Amino acid sequence: MPLTFAAEDKGILPDRMIAALADAGGILPSAEFAPDQIQPASLDLRLGEVAYRVRASFLPGPQTTVAERIDELKLHEVALTEGAVLETGCVYIVPLLESLALPDDIVAAANPKSSTGRLDVFTRVIADGTRGFDRIRAGYHGPLYAEISPRTFPVLVREGSRLSQIRFRRGHALLDAEGLRALHARERLVDAPNADVSEGIAVGVDLSGIGPGGLVGYRAKRHTGLIDVDRRAGYAVGEFWEPMMARADKSLILDPNEFYILASKEAVQVPPDYAAEMVPFDPLVGEFRVHYAGFFDPGFGYAGAGGKGARAVLEVRSREVPFILEHGQIVGRLVYEKMLARPEKLYGSGIGSNYQAQSLKLSKHFKS
Repeated sequence: MPLTFAAEDKGILPDRMIAALADAGGILPSAEFAPDQIQPASLDLRLGEVAYRVRASFLPGPQTTVAERIDELKLHEVALTEGAVLETGCVYIVPLLESLALPDDIVAAANPKSSTGRLDVFTRVIADGTRGFDRIRAGYHGPLYAEISPRTFPVLVREGSRLSQIRFRRGHALLDAEGLRALHARERLVDAPNADVSEGIAVGVDLSGIGPGGLVGYRAKRHTGLIDVDRRAGYAVGEFWEPMMARADKSLILDPNEFYILASKEAVQVPPDYAAEMVPFDPLVGEFRVHYAGFFDPGFGYAGAGGKGARAVLEVRSREVPFILEHGQIVGRLVYEKMLARPEKLYGSGIGSNYQAQSLKLSKHFKS
């Protein structure tokens, strides 16, 4: 039975509506959903049984399927049923266990999961006939694929591993500047006393030393062992990361092509009736790139869900030249969208969320 909405209903589908969309045939899993696969405002996507190593990243374009492009570009196939290593510097395309038959009024958007981004695994979702990554048009009927390119660590994945997540949206739900200022006045979305609120809330980088001993972040080591993406708390931090301490001038020089984990200066919270996402502040502010993996689910950092504000973890990579980051420098903006309804479960410890009330935190794969 199809989902029905009133004309004025706009927003992100919460967990129970995602389940209802699947029951109505809008999401077509080739294997039964895992118990924790539906999150408060998103659905985890699972890798299928084979990965295709291809010569280069691609988009299919409006008249082509992803399968046709794979046939043109593939170098070899890698079976994932028993697990396989994806090497750094290579591009792989993996059919996902979930496909879609979206209604004409529902669009979808994908992102890497938080733990994926913190491993520097570049991951995007592709659909047939598309001109863009991670965006699926309303009414799309067809398969989904993950493009995966490990940048720093080789990773072990298997059929069912979850590297990406997807949200479903009806209508335009993004808060404009006026709506965001009103929400911030009610809920204090970030703890900055003079928050920069316009089309998004400005978020800066913390280089003051918020961690033990003045820790400001981590730089990834090279030539490490592999990481099993499904293994929790299985690896020693020192084998993969170099800790970085605060400098007297509260700055950090980013070396070209190195990968860093840093934290936002502001503590963030997402009220139960909203979801959020970080977007780049301005590509012209400096010669570095910040990846924002995953979404901010309803309840992230929210006091009523066991948080008292949580730092946004920033995954940073410099481009061609060294670049100096200063404490408080703006690196992104937090945008908020309305939920169609409040989720049955909020982000937090009650559903096993990994990053509630976080400060500076590596991915779940590393020992505390």
